[in-house]
Amino acid sequence: MNIFPAIDLFEGKAVRLFKGDYNQMTVYSDEPEKVALYFKESGAEYIHLVDLEGAKSGETPNFETIKKIIDVSGLKAEIGGGIRSEEAIEKYINAGAFRVILGTAAATDPKFLEKVAKKYGEKIAVGCDLKDGYVATRGWTDTTKETGEEFFSRVEKLGIKTVVCTDISRDGAMKGTNLELYKSLLEKFSIDIIASGGVTDMSDIERLNKLGVYGAIIGKAYYTGAIDLKQAIKVAK
Repeated sequence: MNIFPAIDLFEGKAVRLFKGDYNQMTVYSDEPEKVALYFKESGAEYIHLVDLEGAKSGETPNFETIKKIIDVSGLKAEIGGGIRSEEAIEKYINAGAFRVILGTAAATDPKFLEKVAKKYGEKIAVGCDLKDGYVATRGWTDTTKETGEEFFSRVEKLGIKTVVCTDISRDGAMKGTNLELYKSLLEKFSIDIIASGGVTDMSDIERLNKLGVYGAIIGKAYYTGAIDLKQAIKVAK
């Protein structure tokens, strides 16, 4: 299993939200590139970056910060948040992104997803953000009528290899990850799943690893010291 330590960006700062609520934001660093360097020193190969402003607006306001993080850290960066055009995909890939994650675009524009999946292959991942079992969009401010299973079935047919799956109710809540959700999806689909939301302590890392997910995102648990990143990476390997 791969560990993806996360940096969520707002106005160039590393922040965390509680259950996706922009009104419940904690700023952890004014220099996110230094956080990324610490990830690397801890043994990380990957980093998960989210432009929280972009997720709502569909723009790329934190692009320069993201480029700096990639340049300074040299980590394999997957990037999400507001990527809804081919121009934005190209922009991030040219900046050195290992993979871009389509969230709202994947949920609301199937033709666009099909087109870019064919063109960019495994550089395209999708985000499946679930609110009460249904796919949420636009920085989790809207909810669609598509269930998680319907979404997975649709993107698998398009040849999507990687899905970042988040249980919004667990995100930033430090209540543990939704093992039942990932177990159910792994049984039904041949997709690499990156578990996101609620990874709280080392037991979550151990259980997810045993379950067979492709990756796990560590966010708030890293920033609060609840998970030691070096130890998590060792356990996952």
